[in-house]
Amino acid sequence: MISRLWAKLGKSSSNAAEPLAADNVPKHIAIIMDGNGRWAKKRGLPRIAGHHTGMKTVKRIVMEADRLGVKYLTLYAFSTENWKRPKDEVEFLMKLPQQFLEIELAELIEKNVQVRMMGHKENLPSFTLSAVEEAITKTAHNTGLVLNFALNYGGRREMLEAIKEIAADVQDGRLSTEQIDEQLLSSRLLSGDIPDPDLLIRTSGELRLSNFMLWQLAYSEMWFTNVYWPEFTEAHLQEAIQEYQRRARRYGGL
Repeated sequence: MISRLWAKLGKSSSNAAEPLAADNVPKHIAIIMDGNGRWAKKRGLPRIAGHHTGMKTVKRIVMEADRLGVKYLTLYAFSTENWKRPKDEVEFLMKLPQQFLEIELAELIEKNVQVRMMGHKENLPSFTLSAVEEAITKTAHNTGLVLNFALNYGGRREMLEAIKEIAADVQDGRLSTEQIDEQLLSSRLLSGDIPDPDLLIRTSGELRLSNFMLWQLAYSEMWFTNVYWPEFTEAHLQEAIQEYQRRARRYGGL
């Protein structure tokens, strides 16, 4: 499997022009948007320039996913580990949701996109949280693409908190251990009301999950590319979906 992934890194499919099968578009795509800083460094620019350009890529990919019929798009915007980055970079990253939503919210509403957030609200600056919550409120009744921002999110913490919640219910007699199953744990995760991703995309050539949706990605198809996130285009998204459509999803069976 890994050899197949490496073979595809940085290469365009020979069938890149083939049309997508409309009846086999991934229902839920999750993306680890990686490589903003390296894209900027390659051009002699500060890292924040890469993050700003990457914000423009978010707009293009959201609109293309919506056009293609994707139902859920989860974007890894800021991890619980990203707080370790330099203070000025973190401060800039915290301003991006506000900037993005100030510019794009009206069009997201027009396109019937529903904005959600998956992550931990504590530690987020008030201006970041208020911008996201305003977008969530204003799009709550939209019925199109669900745009789910993973913001201050960490997969291990998510699972630990779900387990603690279940343990408390058992201790207080609201649950028995016999009732604990995969469905119950899934329902207690931050993504409990949306389906698991069908396809994970990661840009910039890195081959790891980086603490992202560790439970939910158990049977997701994965597609990696050397392309940095600011360079990721609609054509790359289509290529990832084309590769997804060539694969047979067996979920451990034959």
